[in-house]
Amino acid sequence: MKKILINSITIITLLLMVNCSKDDYSFGSLTAPSNIDVQYEVIGKTTATPDGDGTGKVKFTVKAEDAISYKFVFTDGTSENAPNGVFEKRFTKVGVNTYTVTVIASGKGGVTSNTTVDVKVLSTFSDDEAVALLTDGTSKKWYFSASEVGHLGVGPNNSDATQNYYGFYYQAAAFEKAGAASSSCLYDNVLTFSVVGDQLKYNLDNGGKTFFNASFLSVGGGSGNDDSCLNYTSSGIKSVSLSPSESFVTKNPDAATQTRGTLMTIADGGFMGYYIGQSSYEILSLTANRMVVRAVMGGDPALVWYHTFTTTKPTQTVTDYTTLAWSDEFNTDGAPDATKWTYDLGAGGWGNSELQTYTSNAENVIVAGGNLKITAKKEGSGYTSTRLKSEGKYKFTYGKVEVRAKLPSGGGTWPAIWMLGSDYATNTWPGCGEIDIMEHKGNEPNVIHGTLHYPGRSGGNGNTSTKTIANASSEFHVYKAIWSPASVKLYIDDALFHTVANDNTLPFNKDFFMILNVAMGGTFGGAVDPAFTQSSMEIDYVRVYQ
Repeated sequence: MKKILINSITIITLLLMVNCSKDDYSFGSLTAPSNIDVQYEVIGKTTATPDGDGTGKVKFTVKAEDAISYKFVFTDGTSENAPNGVFEKRFTKVGVNTYTVTVIASGKGGVTSNTTVDVKVLSTFSDDEAVALLTDGTSKKWYFSASEVGHLGVGPNNSDATQNYYGFYYQAAAFEKAGAASSSCLYDNVLTFSVVGDQLKYNLDNGGKTFFNASFLSVGGGSGNDDSCLNYTSSGIKSVSLSPSESFVTKNPDAATQTRGTLMTIADGGFMGYYIGQSSYEILSLTANRMVVRAVMGGDPALVWYHTFTTTKPTQTVTDYTTLAWSDEFNTDGAPDATKWTYDLGAGGWGNSELQTYTSNAENVIVAGGNLKITAKKEGSGYTSTRLKSEGKYKFTYGKVEVRAKLPSGGGTWPAIWMLGSDYATNTWPGCGEIDIMEHKGNEPNVIHGTLHYPGRSGGNGNTSTKTIANASSEFHVYKAIWSPASVKLYIDDALFHTVANDNTLPFNKDFFMILNVAMGGTFGGAVDPAFTQSSMEIDYVRVYQ
C-alpha cells in the first residue's frame, strides 16, 4: 500500500481586518490535521479471493489529529463527504482494478491535509445493456413521462411483495404537476445520460429550478409543508455507477418481472429531477424509450418514490370548451339582468369576519357604459357592497369560464370571481367545493390568487397559487378557468398559473354557480385603509363555454 502524506495548508481569506496589525482569533489556532491514518477493508477478501468477493465493496476508516471532517476523492470520478471518517464504497469497473483514493482531512478554518492510498479490488457486476439503453451508445435525453398516471408515485419500503414495487400510497395524475406555481418546473427537466470513455455520465438541466419534496425545502432555502419549485441549480456532468440492487423488490417472488436488479448511483449528490435527498435509484424497468426507477426517501427509509421517464418530451393536450352556453355582456344600462343574477343580502361576513353589508342598491351595483360595476363604499362607521350570484338562474358542470374585469383598489378591498357547489345547503362547505378563479387583496396590489377549497383544503389551507400582474386595478384582464373531469386550470390573460388534478374523490364533478362580489376587510382582505371611501370592480363580460 502506497501512502503519501501531503500537508497543504489552505488558509481561507481571514476576515477583512480593520487593523491589520491585530491578529484574528475567530477560528482559534489554525492547525493542519496531522497523522492521517487510513484503514480499509476489501469486502470478501480471503486467501482464495485476495481482491474481494466481486462486489467491488471497500470499507474505509480514517482518523487524524485536529480533523473535524473528511472527504474521499476517487479516481472513478466520484467523491464523498464522510464527517466521521467512515465510508463504504462500491467500485464498479468490471475486473480487478487499482484505484488511487485521496483522503482529505479538514480542520478549523478550512485548513486541510491529505493523503492517498491505492486500493486493488475485484468487481464482477456489469449491465452493459442498461448503459446502451440509457445512452444509445453515445448520449440520450430523458424527460418525466408526465402524460402517464403514476409518473411520480410513493409507496412503502417493506417486504410486502404486493406493495413494494409501485406507488401503492400515491400515483400522480397525468400532468398533475403542470401549471401550479409551486411545481411547474418539474416537467422542464432534461436528464442526459452519456458514455465518456469507459464511464457512464449524467447531467440534469432543470433551468435553475428544482422541484423539492417538502421534507427538503430547507436545502433550497425554502420552507413550508408542500412540495415546491425553488431556485436551485443542479448543473454539471456527474459520474454514474451501476451495481446490483439489494432492495426488498429483489427478494419478491416475482422479482424477475418487477425489477431489473440494477442500482444506479449518481455521484456528488446528483438526483433525477425530484429532490428527495437521494442519489441512488433502482432501475425497475428500462427500454429504449421508457424507464421506471425506485428510490428510497432520504431520511425516511420507510418510504420509496417512483419516477417514470420517456425519451420523448410529453406535450399536454388542454381540454377546451368552445360553444358559448351562457353569458352576460352587460350591454343594457340599469340593474343587473334579473333573469341571470340574484343577490346575497345583509351583513355577517359569511364566516370570514368581513365588514361590509351586501345590498342591491344602485349605489353598490349597476350596469353602465357596457360594464357591470360593483362598488364597495364607506357608509358611516361601516361599508356597503354587493354580492351577485347565478344561483337559481344558471348552474353547470364542466366548461370554460372567462371574466374580463378591472379590480378595485384600496387597502382592505377583497374582490372575488368564483364558483360554489350548488348543493352547499345540504353538503356543508367545504364538502360542496369552491373554485376561486380570482381573488385580490387591496393590501397586496397586483397579486392574483387562484384557489380551490374542498375537504382537507378549507380556509387558509386551500389549494392555491398566485400570479403577479401589472395594473390589475387600472386595466382590464381576463380571468379564466378551464374545468374538466381531469383538472381545474386557472389562467390570467391565457397564462396558466394554477392546476389541480380532478378525480372522483373531489367535489368538482357536479353543478356549480357563479358569484361576483367585493368584500371589505376580513380574514383575507385585512385592515381597511382609514382613507378609503369607495372603489369598484368593473366587469366587461362573463362567459361560460361548454
